Amino acid sequence: MKLLFKKQWPLFIGITLIFLFSAFNKQSEDPGFSLTIEVNELRNDEGVVVFALYDRDDAFPDEHYEKYYRKLQGKIIEGSSEVSFEDLPEGKYAVNILHDEDNDGKIKKGIILPKEGVGFSNYQSIGITNRPKFSKASFDLNSDKTINVHIIYM
Repeated sequence: MKLLFKKQWPLFIGITLIFLFSAFNKQSEDPGFSLTIEVNELRNDEGVVVFALYDRDDAFPDEHYEKYYRKLQGKIIEGSSEVSFEDLPEGKYAVNILHDEDNDGKIKKGIILPKEGVGFSNYQSIGITNRPKFSKASFDLNSDKTINVHIIYM
């Protein structure tokens, strides 16, 4: 009997290790959430829509699109565009959108104001007294979510 146990010992250890690693692996996986962002009523189908997602107060707003957490581009179809960010951890986020009509990756400006459409989560308008701030634009993500962002043309 002792000899039989010695021969099966490696098999027993192997099965036990597989069970333990698979149990820990399932517990450590974060589910990750999806965030779908929609924009409608774009003034034309020219260029692309840049969707920038932020997860920090000190990065938002980001005129040059350098401090984003994640960024996607969406095609424009009949005045609308939509993207989905996948596998996002639970947290607080804000969205900044550019209707990049000339497809150069930059906000085209007049003297001060943008000539291309811009949008921010939780904002219907912007101005001197209503400048975008992370505290107002941010929202909690703790489940899959879809939001619509209004594009503002100056």
